[in-house]
Amino acid sequence: MTIRRLPLAIKAAALAGLTLASQAHAEGTLHFANWSDYFPPELLKKFEKDTGIHATLDAYDSNETLLAKLKAGGGAYDVVVPSDSFIEIFVKEGLLQKLDKSQLPNLANLKDKFKTLSYDPGHDYTVPYLWGTTGYTYDSAKAPGGKFEESWKPFFEPPEDFKGKVVALNSVDDMWAPATYYAGVDECTEDPKEAQKVLDLMLKQKPLLAMYNSDGTIERMAAGEVWMHQQWNGAYHRAHAQRASLVYVYPKEGIRLFIDNLAIPKDATNVKEANIFLNWMMQPENIAAASNFAKYNNAITGSEKFMDKELFDDPAINTPADKLDRLKPFKLCSPKSLALRAKVWTKLKK
Repeated sequence: MTIRRLPLAIKAAALAGLTLASQAHAEGTLHFANWSDYFPPELLKKFEKDTGIHATLDAYDSNETLLAKLKAGGGAYDVVVPSDSFIEIFVKEGLLQKLDKSQLPNLANLKDKFKTLSYDPGHDYTVPYLWGTTGYTYDSAKAPGGKFEESWKPFFEPPEDFKGKVVALNSVDDMWAPATYYAGVDECTEDPKEAQKVLDLMLKQKPLLAMYNSDGTIERMAAGEVWMHQQWNGAYHRAHAQRASLVYVYPKEGIRLFIDNLAIPKDATNVKEANIFLNWMMQPENIAAASNFAKYNNAITGSEKFMDKELFDDPAINTPADKLDRLKPFKLCSPKSLALRAKVWTKLKK
């Protein structure tokens, strides 16, 4: 079959078809590690059926945990899912390998706005998985008057009766950005005095928190164990399905837009299988299954045809036009700035 002279879209489809045909007879193993409760088990079974590759799935609760795991020996995993804000760190530490794009014809399926991303402009190390926002959720049945203002204020300065009923995510990345937005500090500040403002804000909040925890956010809010939780929008959607009184907030000061990514660790054992998996995940019906499970959007053209309508009907997932200017994409900060926030986090968690 000659495909060199076909139009790009048709050429990509043809290449993808050839890749799938060869995958059907593939053999081998894939060790996949992802965030907790962020990938449908049935999709992994479909991958095994489509490719003949045996796949395993491990879980972690933060980028920091993944960083520690890879530093301890990345050979245990063939594909991992780091967030946009950690890609530079992983690359500088030599923990990711460059992608062989000749093995990834489905890169042609990326939506235009995801073809060049600040943290990996040429997709040399990553391809997008799912994306969303990190805001917070509260139970309107517990809020004074049934409603809080659309601000980070209720989260960082909750009412007295919310003491012990608020949970923050256990990640410097997730906590630093909103704290800087609310404190009026540049998130890439290199000024220790500005960083102290952020630390003071979080130290003031700390005694009011039930815990710092990035696992179990859905279950905790759905069960009513806590009344407010820093949360990703997809997690909110799943919790709201079980408790209708929950509200997701787009704070007026700004809300972090995040993109999680598929990447191959430097010491991966099964690189061929990893490439097959990345390419397979960029097929519209496969990434749509991940979106439908985790309740986050994705970066693949044509996936909408396979996605649940309820995702587009939820303003937490499909951001309203009047809230779009509140979305804050990832900013690449200097090493000095990153070191400063790491010190703040260490002091906070003492």
